[in-house]
Amino acid sequence: MRTKQEMKKLILKIAEKDERIRAVGMNGSRTNPNVPKDMFQDFDIVYLVTEMDSFLRNHNWIEVFGERIIMQTPETMSMFSPTLGSRFSYLMQFTDGNRIDLTLIPLNEKDKYCIEDKLTIILMDKDNCLRAIPSPTDEDYWVKRPSAEFYADCCNEFWWVSTYVAKGLWRKEILYAQEHLNNYVRPMLIKMLEWQVGIQTDFSISIGKCGKYLERFLSEKSWKELLSTFSDGSYENVWRALFTMANLFRSTAKDVADSLNYEFPYEQDKYVTEYLKHIEGLSPNANEIY
Repeated sequence: MRTKQEMKKLILKIAEKDERIRAVGMNGSRTNPNVPKDMFQDFDIVYLVTEMDSFLRNHNWIEVFGERIIMQTPETMSMFSPTLGSRFSYLMQFTDGNRIDLTLIPLNEKDKYCIEDKLTIILMDKDNCLRAIPSPTDEDYWVKRPSAEFYADCCNEFWWVSTYVAKGLWRKEILYAQEHLNNYVRPMLIKMLEWQVGIQTDFSISIGKCGKYLERFLSEKSWKELLSTFSDGSYENVWRALFTMANLFRSTAKDVADSLNYEFPYEQDKYVTEYLKHIEGLSPNANEIY
């Protein structure tokens, strides 16, 4: 595996030789002082270029970065809508284990680029045309204090979508139930746990993408409870996961409400929990009464 020094040298050498590339920036986990360093960290690189067309007419120019396992160019894909505007990205996984996420940005967007991510550092500026950038900080990714309305919406979404899970489980529609449990209910639980951590740390930390650093901040009990909500494909265990989520959400949301002087929605909790227990206990033949 090429070392980080070798990768940086290669990235800068390519830029130095190409007159179209006027500056090089880097952001992401490699510039974040609070992220543990390991061999899986991407090189999130930006080339600020004088024009885009010649790069995009023939993508073979990227072969100089090394032999790839796979590559993705999101701006050319039909499945996903382009989100970068005039920019273009190459996401490259190499056979030696390194990965580069390389974005081409028109030079006329240089001022916008310099202020849009506080984790940015400048590796090269051939023309000294970029504004000064402060030392990198992940403060843009810190847990944000919720408003009372946002807190209430999170509670409402959790309890509302829980009823969809119950419906799917009673109908024996396991994919429907799991979809709503994991893609709608779980994110509200993670969000509430995130706020709890934010309160404990004065809203001065990031819990990482997908909450990957939550374990550092949760009590052992809460962490184990959260892990137990990841069920297998059996209906019995999905029911168990749903009620475990509800218990953890309830205790966490009450703690957040008490800390922020917000109101916990006791009635939503009470009525929906009773409804879930009722559906769980319904006979498979209950539909015959309808």
